[in-house]
Amino acid sequence: MGVCLASMASAPVFAQSVTGAVAGRAEAGTQVTISNPSTGLSRSVTVGSDGSYRIAQLPPGQYTLSTGSGEPLSVGVSIGGTTTVNLSGAGAVDLAAVQVIGSRVINQVDVRSTESATNIRREEIARMPVDQSLGSVALLAPGVVSSGATFGGLTFGGSSVAENVVYIDGMDVTDPYRRQGYSTVPFGFYEEFQVKTGGYSAEFGRSTGGVINAVTRSGTNEFHSGAEFTIEPRAWTSSRKDHFHKDGSIDERDRTSRDGGSFYKANVWASGALIKDRLFFFGMYEQRDSKPRDVDTIEAWYTDSNNDFWGGKLDWQINDNHLLSLLAFSDEAESDTTKYNYDWDSATRGDEVGQSYDGSGGDNWSLTYTGNFTQNFVAKAMYGVNKRSATGGSPWDGDCSIVSRDSTYDEIFGPSTIQEGCHPSNASVSTRYDKREAARLDFEWTLGDHLLRFGADQQVMDSNSSRVYPGDGVSYRLTGISDDTNRQLPNGANVPAGVNAYVDARRYITGAPVSTKAQAVYIEDNWNVTPNLLLNIGVRGDKFENTLASGATFAKADFGDMVSPRVGFSWDMKGDGSTKLFGNAGRYYIPITNKLTDYFGGGTTDEHTYYVLDRMEERTDPVTGATYLFPVIGAQIGDVNTEGNVPAPDDVRTAVARDLKQVFQDEFILGFQQALNQAWSWGVNATYRKMTRAVEDVSIRHVEGCDWYSGDWPILNPGEKNTLWCPDTEQWVSFDNSKDGYITSGSDIVMGYKRPRRTYKAVEFQLDRAWDDKWALNLSYVWSKSDGNIEGPVNSDTGYNDTNLVQYYDHPAVNERFGPTFNDYRHQIKVRGSYKFNEMWSVGGTLSAHSGGPITAFGVRWPDDDRSAGGPSEFSGGGSGWLCESGCDSWTTREMVYTKKGGFGRMPWVTNLGASVMWTLPSDKVDLKARFSVYNLLNKQTEINVHSRYESTPGNKMPYFGEATVWQSPRYMQLVVTWNFF
Repeated sequence: MGVCLASMASAPVFAQSVTGAVAGRAEAGTQVTISNPSTGLSRSVTVGSDGSYRIAQLPPGQYTLSTGSGEPLSVGVSIGGTTTVNLSGAGAVDLAAVQVIGSRVINQVDVRSTESATNIRREEIARMPVDQSLGSVALLAPGVVSSGATFGGLTFGGSSVAENVVYIDGMDVTDPYRRQGYSTVPFGFYEEFQVKTGGYSAEFGRSTGGVINAVTRSGTNEFHSGAEFTIEPRAWTSSRKDHFHKDGSIDERDRTSRDGGSFYKANVWASGALIKDRLFFFGMYEQRDSKPRDVDTIEAWYTDSNNDFWGGKLDWQINDNHLLSLLAFSDEAESDTTKYNYDWDSATRGDEVGQSYDGSGGDNWSLTYTGNFTQNFVAKAMYGVNKRSATGGSPWDGDCSIVSRDSTYDEIFGPSTIQEGCHPSNASVSTRYDKREAARLDFEWTLGDHLLRFGADQQVMDSNSSRVYPGDGVSYRLTGISDDTNRQLPNGANVPAGVNAYVDARRYITGAPVSTKAQAVYIEDNWNVTPNLLLNIGVRGDKFENTLASGATFAKADFGDMVSPRVGFSWDMKGDGSTKLFGNAGRYYIPITNKLTDYFGGGTTDEHTYYVLDRMEERTDPVTGATYLFPVIGAQIGDVNTEGNVPAPDDVRTAVARDLKQVFQDEFILGFQQALNQAWSWGVNATYRKMTRAVEDVSIRHVEGCDWYSGDWPILNPGEKNTLWCPDTEQWVSFDNSKDGYITSGSDIVMGYKRPRRTYKAVEFQLDRAWDDKWALNLSYVWSKSDGNIEGPVNSDTGYNDTNLVQYYDHPAVNERFGPTFNDYRHQIKVRGSYKFNEMWSVGGTLSAHSGGPITAFGVRWPDDDRSAGGPSEFSGGGSGWLCESGCDSWTTREMVYTKKGGFGRMPWVTNLGASVMWTLPSDKVDLKARFSVYNLLNKQTEINVHSRYESTPGNKMPYFGEATVWQSPRYMQLVVTWNFF
């Protein structure tokens, strides 16, 4: 029995599949049958003359394997995995000798896999303190870290948060607009999760980060139903700390110690057979009640989000060889926020002064057909629709403009004591609706020692968005400026002497309907060169086309422009499935997002006008009648800064480089895995990733032979040769952007931009003890180093998340520095485990700890240049590594010092300890469980991001550089009660 257990392993092999497989070796001519007692599904194959067999496209679950003699063997099939059962040769299982089948131990060593991934079933998660989200599951995998960016997200292998994809039942549900979010279903709706961190096969693309691949639950012949209640009362959450600057002033986010809120949800579900052995259903309805509170010194926001979810799945086994599955769900949600006056000292909530609403989600469905036409040929077809939305607004939108403060204003005049502006949220009026139509075909054909896999897919992604400031369409930002600082503004004008406050009046309007059509084809050969050596050789070709509202093409790439070769190997070193040496190398492309097309497709108005602040005057709120303050603007200072304007194009030849080349990443992995015995296994692998291309808007102020380019932002491959249309000569003009494209202001020096580069090096170690109905343990350690002059298509350093539109190439100073990137976490430690005392009590725990990221300083000027390389606002983007020490009033006299990336140290280690205890009613007739979990048990509230703006103007140091802006969430507790009926 021990040999039998050691021969079985379950690990990923299909990149995007929602099914699994069973394979192995046996005597030629033997008939091997696998069946699922829960659904009646049964398939048989005859072992080939080479002694190998394979049964593919099996829905995840528990199966029995038999050869017609002896007792059947219990076999588990995981999502995207191959369970190996050898019936002859080394480590063979003698079914005739197997008399009793009990609980199995599965060692995570799969000699048929060449990729890096982690599989986790919902039963395992139920034993540990894992919060109910896909992101929390992904964080269990080595090399995945929660980003400290102000906009959140997950980073896989040093990549940015905008390079990942998420699949539910094989359908891509990733946000097509920014590629930073995804659709989701309730936690109890999922069956199994797969987290991919590298080495994907040619079947998979459109990612240079990681993949979350999840499969939902299905019905069986037995009727089941249940209910689940999740309880997170406000009293179970520790208070956030109020954060103060070193000078004693309150942090820009104001008070946080009274923030919080309650969260409750309840779902009911049912599953069973409509027709035994043929037609099955699973359905769930969930009601959610969330009431977050944001309480500041003089204002408080109370949000009510009372939403429901519905979802269902039908599985029709037309016969044992043909399966049809329909998935449908809606994650549409809306929240309403009411703003009140608030008195901090008396802890009293005052009158209502505002309301706002936010909407998200949409309706989704997919239909998947799987056909086994012979024992050697399998086909799969899928079509689905994924909808998302992002809407927001307020009854005050028509009459109230945005009024906000810069930290420099607080420094001079102190914090506000009376409401400034009447808009309750100071948010733009924005709407966006996204729709993805996805279709794919996949085939699998076994030919002797070769398993050929090939297919094609297509996605049509539409986004229709608009964004405008409320009120008069202008955002008024109050900024203070002292007498002894440089007083030059980004438009080149100087604040008049004696003026210590001015208004930055920004007008911003953008949005248009845009579309992307992405297609891909792939083919790969899994070749058993010998019984113990597998080669995976594949190639993938991608193409896409981004179109504007008019239907005109904005950017495109053909199959020949995005060719991704993949090659991998797996060597079963002992021939018994217990020890594996594996490796892979591949290229991975990522297309541009709809956000980029949207920005250019409808044009963007982004203008800054600077005025002297005369005074603040009292006005009356048009909705509540309350009194508020509004700035009275005086004389205009200089010209309107229109550098951010992008006119709506009727000819994109000046907006997008001809023959634009797409972003790719090359990846190399070498690893070793070994099963020490039935329960214990360990592994080690090394990863190297390199990215040397970007697609971004680039500030082009000089092109030899075309004077027209004197201040434009076309989409280019920065640091490479590009070709643009020259309206002056009505001809194409080519230039090397590493040498040309920018001219300094004042000194008139012509130069180019550094070519983008990002590298990731990592060594990962894992030790695993599989669950044996008593205890389980997984430990991992990752040493990694992420270097470069760009983070990726977003910029977490300066809090800018418009994918492919960050400021790395708004000035040569922004990307000239190479060094540790924002997501460079050198050391990562993760531990998870569970222990069962008896049939009633069990406990679980998780620990994650990673070293802090680098602290980098961003200035505003460059030597020999009088043009701004970055704005004074924390989230304005850009920034220079050069800091002014003396003579800062003029570019001709400035003495500047160069600072490296990460030159100001690192943030502290971030540690998160979780613990849970589960109680199970000891009864064979009632399945009742209650799990109490504590997250961030030690209540660490460590800083995970800091102010990175060093200067507001040359020589004028920002007061809070290096001080924290984002902190770890405080401790909270959760009770989950599950009652399953039979």
